[in-house]
Amino acid sequence: MNPVIIGNATLYNSDCREVLPMLTGVDAVITDPPYKYYDDYKWEYCDITSLPDILMSVHGFWCWSGSEFPIAWSARHIWSKANRNIGKNAEQYEEIYELNGGKTGLVYRHAVIDSEMNAILNGDVFVNHPCQKPIRLIHRLVKKTKGVILDPFMGSGTTGVAAVQMDRKFIGIEIDNKYFDIACKRIEDAQRQSTLFT
Repeated sequence: MNPVIIGNATLYNSDCREVLPMLTGVDAVITDPPYKYYDDYKWEYCDITSLPDILMSVHGFWCWSGSEFPIAWSARHIWSKANRNIGKNAEQYEEIYELNGGKTGLVYRHAVIDSEMNAILNGDVFVNHPCQKPIRLIHRLVKKTKGVILDPFMGSGTTGVAAVQMDRKFIGIEIDNKYFDIACKRIEDAQRQSTLFT
């Protein structure tokens, strides 16, 4: 289980349950965990209740999954999906739970990145991941943390891209080979762009 090292990013193409017990020195988690009932995407369900044992701060996305957020939290924020209209067959918002951090809930208004056009209009890049998060939203969450950031469900690597752009150390874990390769390319591109200005 050798990681891919890209600048300040250490990336594992593996099941997070195999990697998490080996990790030390993690200060914050920003993640969008897979949901037990999203069988259409054939994601592996991983119980995130084990995460607080290794970290100081968590920002976890959580939309309806048939259950409440499974960890005690200090603040609940709302990601209001700016380009979702009332009446559309899609969620208008997602909850973001903060642990061991702030206690005031905030509303983050950012468009969903679900097409090439939405990405262009919002200064982002579309990678065709079913739950891609807006880079500007992740930047705001990264700013609320300190130290090394972990994303155990890295997906297409948006958290890693934001961490690299903000000169932060990052550890990412992704079980799906396709999305791991996409994340590696995105993080490598972000690393290359950041070194142009140093």
